[in-house]
Amino acid sequence: MRWVYWVRLYETKFQAGCLVRRMENDGWMYGYETPHEVEVFRSRKGRYGVRFIP
Repeated sequence: MRWVYWVRLYETKFQAGCLVRRMENDGWMYGYETPHEVEVFRSRKGRYGVRFIP
């Protein structure tokens, strides 16, 4: 399995964390498949992103 990277990078870790929580919790509400693993990473330029394994 390979990581899938979210398109957008965020200025703060909090913003990226909000997306992670939404990905983890919205699946049951809207019928999406929940990713196996989701995490926040930091880019070389200091911005934050989200990657997941579907």
